[in-house]
Amino acid sequence: MELIERYLQAVKFWLPKERKQDIIDELSEDIHSQVEERETELGRQLNEAEIESILKERGRPMLVANRYQPQQHLIGPLLFPTYRFVMKLVALGYLLPWVLIRIGLVLLSSGYRAEHGSWFDSLLSVWALLWTVAFTSLGTVTLVFALLERAQAKSRFLENWNPRKLPPVRNPNQIPRSASVIELVANFGFLIWWGLQMSSRTFLDRPEIRISLTPVWTYFFWGFSLLAVLNLAVSGVNLMRPYWTGMRATFRLATDCTGVALFCWLLKANVLEGIVVPNVSPARLLEITHAINLWMARSFPFVVVLGVVIAATDIYRIVRVRSKPSRLGPAVTAAAVV
Repeated sequence: MELIERYLQAVKFWLPKERKQDIIDELSEDIHSQVEERETELGRQLNEAEIESILKERGRPMLVANRYQPQQHLIGPLLFPTYRFVMKLVALGYLLPWVLIRIGLVLLSSGYRAEHGSWFDSLLSVWALLWTVAFTSLGTVTLVFALLERAQAKSRFLENWNPRKLPPVRNPNQIPRSASVIELVANFGFLIWWGLQMSSRTFLDRPEIRISLTPVWTYFFWGFSLLAVLNLAVSGVNLMRPYWTGMRATFRLATDCTGVALFCWLLKANVLEGIVVPNVSPARLLEITHAINLWMARSFPFVVVLGVVIAATDIYRIVRVRSKPSRLGPAVTAAAVV
């Protein structure tokens, strides 16, 4: 039995001071009971090798002692789902845009490449800096949640809650009336400004500067005017019947896609015809005109990406409306169909 005593002594070394003797007494009784049961089965005393086998089944003394230690977490199960959500939010909402912007600078900005060397050196600098940015942002989130975990362990503030304070159930197809009012005001204000300021091909006409647009501008003026009127009508219907329907969601997708297509065409149409500024040579003004048209054309990929995001959001709305109809009862649902 000396082997058992040596085992208990090794376990005792790793146990918390205030509970050492109680745990060792319990563990000793358990092991001796197991030995007695085995001896009864065999009808003889166990040899040293058989006792060694029993102790091996128990595990290393350090691991056995660890089972009696208070379990500690950097971030416990209560906060971990929120922690994981915030980490994903930081990764997708901060790190991913940061990487895309840096890659865009490498691809589109000759000044940025000149500052950081060749294409390879520029991308390498982005890769190296990404680790620092990721470590700082994700490490800060982890530190904040670790502090919250310690505070929660002491005060249990997350366990004190009232079910009556939970937010009401939200219908995902419901349109906030405040959003409809904002859309109405924005579209109405845009129509007034658009009609007063943008109807002429002369964009700006002052003594110090005159900016004129090409004849194709007429198409853009009437196209965006029509879209504003249509959006104004949809916002009005949404205000009176504040629930998305398949028809209205599809109509919103059509107007959004048309608006993005018009804007993409605008960027590529070289719509700026000329600039007149006193005391500035025509050659210099022509150079500025070409530069503005060029930079508008170079913005085309970013608008396409934005358009894809808008279209995906609209398509998701259509799928959601058709898969989860309003739970407002037959009468209200029927009234919301149009």
